Amino acid sequence: MARTSRFPGFYKITVDERRAVVSDATGCEAGDIARSLDGGGLDAETADKFVENVLGTYALPYGVALNVRVNGKDHVVPMVVEEPSVVAAASNASKMIRAGGGFEAEIDPPLMISQIQLVDVDGPALAEEAIREHKREILALADAAIPGLVARGGGARDVEVRRLGGPEDRMMVVHVIIDCRDAMGANLVNSVAEAVADRLAELAGAKVGLRILSNLCDKRCVRIRCNVPFDVLSTDDMDGAQVAAGIVNASRFAELDPYRAATHNKGIMNGVDAVVIATGNDWRAVEAGAHAFAAKSGQYSPLATWRVEGGALVGRLEMPMALGTVGGTLRVHPGARLSLRMLDVEGAGELGAVAAAVGLASNLAAVRALATDGIQRGHMGLHARSVAVAAGAKGKLVEKVAALIVEARDITLDAAKRALDVLTSTGEGATAIED
Repeated sequence: MARTSRFPGFYKITVDERRAVVSDATGCEAGDIARSLDGGGLDAETADKFVENVLGTYALPYGVALNVRVNGKDHVVPMVVEEPSVVAAASNASKMIRAGGGFEAEIDPPLMISQIQLVDVDGPALAEEAIREHKREILALADAAIPGLVARGGGARDVEVRRLGGPEDRMMVVHVIIDCRDAMGANLVNSVAEAVADRLAELAGAKVGLRILSNLCDKRCVRIRCNVPFDVLSTDDMDGAQVAAGIVNASRFAELDPYRAATHNKGIMNGVDAVVIATGNDWRAVEAGAHAFAAKSGQYSPLATWRVEGGALVGRLEMPMALGTVGGTLRVHPGARLSLRMLDVEGAGELGAVAAAVGLASNLAAVRALATDGIQRGHMGLHARSVAVAAGAKGKLVEKVAALIVEARDITLDAAKRALDVLTSTGEGATAIED
C-alpha cells in the first residue's frame, strides 16, 4: 500500500485507535508507540543522564500532523507542543496545500560555520592574506580533529576571513565551513574551532578569542514553496480569491512592519519547533538561527511570504535548518527515535524540509484565520477543552462543557464550572461519564 498521511476523521477516534492507524500507515508497531510515549517516554533515571539536578521528567502532548506531502512523499509528522490548535491548524493547512500538489522543497548541503575570533590584530590585510595562503593546511588540521565525520563523507570544506569593526577594534573572525552530513554538528564544529585556533592566531600575528559554532547557519537553508488553489481557501462568507487577497495583505503587513513580522514568524515556529522537539533536536538553536536570518538585512522580516500568481495563492519560506538524525538525544530518547521511524526521512536534510513545510502550513493557517474569522475563533474553541478539563469535566462532558462556554463566549474556569454544575444537575453528566 502506498504511504499516505491522509486519515479522514482521525481527530474523532480514540488515542488507541489513532495509534493503530499510524502503525498501519508508517510500520511503527502500536506497542512500540505506546512504550515510547506513555509516561512521557523518558524515565527519571535516564533523564538524570541528560541534564543536571534532575528531579523527574515533564511531559508534553505528542500529536501528529496529517496531510503533509513534501516533494511527492507523504509524511506522518510528529509534533510536541502544548498550545491548542497548532496540530489541527497545521494538518488542515497541509490539506489545502496538498490540493495544489503539496510542498516543494529545496535543501542546501549540511554546512555549518565554525567561528574563531582573533583579537589584537595589528595588520589585518597581512593577516588575511596569510590565512588564505595557508587554507589547505587549516582544512587539514580541521579534518584531523573530526576523523569520524570525514570517514562518513563530511569534513572541512572552506575557510573564510572577515574583518570586524574599525581599526580601533583590531578584530577579525575566521569561518571554517564544515559539512556535517546527518549530524546537527555543534560538537563537531566546536572541536574544529579548538583545533585550528592557535595556528590561525600564529598566522595572523594575533591572539585567540572565542571559538564556537554559529547558529546563524545561513549556508544550511531550506526553501519551501507551495500552491494553494482558491477553491480550498473559501469560507461561508468569503470566496477563495477574497481570502487569498486577505492573506497577501497579511504578508505585506509583515514585510513592512517588524512588530507584525515577529508574530508572523512565531506562527511559523509553532510548527517548526514542535517537529524539532519531537525528533530530539535543539529547538533553541533553530529559533536563534531563524530570527537572526530574519534580521540579516538590517530590518526584521518575515520568513514566509504569500502572493497570488497564476490564479493560485503561492507561499514561499526560506530559513536556516540545522537538524540531525544521528547522535545526541537521538541515541537515548525512545520518543525521538520513534519520531524518526514514523517520519521515514532519508537524513537530516529531508527532516529539515519536513519541519519547514509544517512551519509554512502553520503560517498559512494563522494568516488565513486572521484574514477571515479572526485567530481567536478556532483557537479558543480548542482552548475551551483545556478549560473544561481544569474545571473537572471528564469523558464526553469535556466536549459538552467546552461547547457551552464557547457558545456563551465566556471561556473561563468559572464559566466552565458553572456549565459542569448545570450538566450534572440535569443528569447529563452521569450519562456522559457512562458513555
